[in-house]
Amino acid sequence: MLFAALASLPVHINPWLILPFGLLLLLIAVMPLSPARIKAWWEHSYHLVALGLAGLVVAYYVGTISGGGVLVGHTAHEYASFIALVGSLFVVAGGIHLKVKGEATPHGNVLFLLIGAVLANVVGTTGASMVLIRPFLRMNKIRLSAHHVVFFIFIVSNVGGSLTPVGDPPLFLGYLRGVPFFWLTGHVLPAWLFTVGAILAAFYAFDRRSFRHAPVKIREEITDSHETWRFEGMINLLFLGVIIGAVFVPEVYFSRELLMAAAAFASYKLTPRLVHEENHFSFGPIKEVAWLFLGIFATMMPALDYLGEHGQEFNFTRPAHYYFSTGALSSVLDNAPTYVNFLKLAEVRTRSNRPTEPGSDPEDERPQVAALIEHDPLTLIAVSLGAVFFGAMTYIGNGPNFMVKSIAHDAGAHTPSFFGYIIKYSLPVLLPILALTAWLFL
Repeated sequence: MLFAALASLPVHINPWLILPFGLLLLLIAVMPLSPARIKAWWEHSYHLVALGLAGLVVAYYVGTISGGGVLVGHTAHEYASFIALVGSLFVVAGGIHLKVKGEATPHGNVLFLLIGAVLANVVGTTGASMVLIRPFLRMNKIRLSAHHVVFFIFIVSNVGGSLTPVGDPPLFLGYLRGVPFFWLTGHVLPAWLFTVGAILAAFYAFDRRSFRHAPVKIREEITDSHETWRFEGMINLLFLGVIIGAVFVPEVYFSRELLMAAAAFASYKLTPRLVHEENHFSFGPIKEVAWLFLGIFATMMPALDYLGEHGQEFNFTRPAHYYFSTGALSSVLDNAPTYVNFLKLAEVRTRSNRPTEPGSDPEDERPQVAALIEHDPLTLIAVSLGAVFFGAMTYIGNGPNFMVKSIAHDAGAHTPSFFGYIIKYSLPVLLPILALTAWLFL
């Protein structure tokens, strides 16, 4: 509303001002894979780097652009909403612990991953990954293999969370920009069912082969075992409901963000310490997300404004163009800013292809999204699915991916290298499925 209306002032951006955004994304992608000394420096200094690059852009906007302070205020409000949701879901998920005894058959693993795909839309891909990865590793401890980790990342950490704005950060940014909460669910469910089903079928083929090649004694032990489940942290289901309900609270005096923060605070205080210890809970991951996304939101402003000014020059004419382009960048960059940039590009294209309705402000962001939904819904679907689905292509495509890899490695699982993950699994297994999804649904 008020911020969105004021933030629609025309802005002329020098392309050089996009460099801080590109540099920050490059550092996020490369630094976790750097030699130990450089990686250690990054782990101690990433917040200073993000803050410094953000400060450069903010200073330019406030000091040289008419209405720049309003634009910065709009971005700060959007960032507060984003980090309130992601942070509160992270804290609440950290208070939920599943204890599983017994060994999983291939059928049991498929069911577990399917449940994880559904759960990702309720607690987010990060929350679902942190709650489920350790039980999944324990269920398969006798024959734990690389494919268990990889397909968990494919399904639970990425593709599963594409039905709701809560599921994955880019979709919540779309909600903040005017995409109705349940619009995506109704429009992408067939594509979700097909893609999740196809990946689960591929996983079953891998897991069935692994099961058959296991020694007879291990197969008998797995078949004869009886799984027992115990759920701890039941009170956090209440706080999870509060957070999801807060998404629908009107944007008045940060009431939505304050309600989410209150739920997270109560969850942290009321969750037994033992549950947090069993989950190895710490604020380290969400602290990193908060600082890096502070830098991303600030440095992303010039890129979005440049697209608003020059988006018509891009020759994207079909939804599949947006799907694969969004996906290609989401594979190696963070999928949230990638989504926002291609959403902006789609809005510009839609605006240029339709007459301005009487009495409407052609620069107002929410009517632009409404026009995209009305006149070109397939493109919005393409951008949304491209951002979420292709985040699974590499370890750095989405935040939970590297967390899952680290947890699995610490648990003794064999985890593929960065390029091994891509060459052995992403390119031959995941990419054909995602391409077939585009052919069938876009």
